Order: sequence, then structure tokens, then C-alpha cells
Amino acid sequence: MGYNVEHIGIAVKNLETSIPLFEKLLNSVCYKTESVGSESVNTAFFLKEGAKVELLESSDPNGVIAKFIAKKGEGMHHIAFEVPDIEAEMARLKDEGFTLLNEVPKKGADNKLVCFVHPKDSNGVLIELCQSIL
Repeated sequence: MGYNVEHIGIAVKNLETSIPLFEKLLNSVCYKTESVGSESVNTAFFLKEGAKVELLESSDPNGVIAKFIAKKGEGMHHIAFEVPDIEAEMARLKDEGFTLLNEVPKKGADNKLVCFVHPKDSNGVLIELCQSIL
């Protein structure tokens, strides 16, 4: 892709206990929490020397994060790449044979448009494309 890593997403069972843990681990305060209804998640963000970490807690017992944790446990959920034109990048990846989990970009956390690439097409890693909303 040739784009910068925008953030690393980590699935957690509980933000209330995970935020203080990551504040200690990263020696950095959580600068933002946000609920994203379209994804049924609550998020918390950390920034450490240019690297952003997003914690994801399911807001729905049947949500995608709850299912992920039930199957794989807490841990790395996805890597997000910042792209300048998400629709163009989605078209390029589709032309290259990648399976996109949504056909059009949707509003995600942290004022971004997002799209996910199916992990079966990327060696088991869920890839998120994100573009800042101006």
C-alpha cells in the first residue's frame, strides 16, 4: 500500500480496566474515548511518540469484537493504514482480488472513513483502511 500505519487496534473485554493498564504500559494518558454505534464498539485512544493505539470494547454481547474475543481472546484485532483517497484504494484492492468487508466507506472512530479488508486475503491480519474526514 505504501501508506503509514494509522493505528493498531486491540480487542479488550473491558475499557474500564484496560485503559489504566495501557496508560501504565505506554506511559501515556488515554486522550479520547468514543462510541461507534455502526460497529457496536467503545474505543479508547493512546498516542505514544507518533504511534497510535486503539482499544476496542464490544458494546453488544453479539458484536464483532465480542465474537472475536470469544474465539481468539483479547489481543491485536487489526492494523489500520491511512490512505489519501479511500474510495480509490478500495477500487484498487478490489481489482487486485481482495475481499472488502464493506462496499462503501463508513464512518469510524476518530473522525475517519473506514473500510476493512478480509483477513483471509492478508495472511490472517484484518486490515483497516482509513481516511480523515475533512
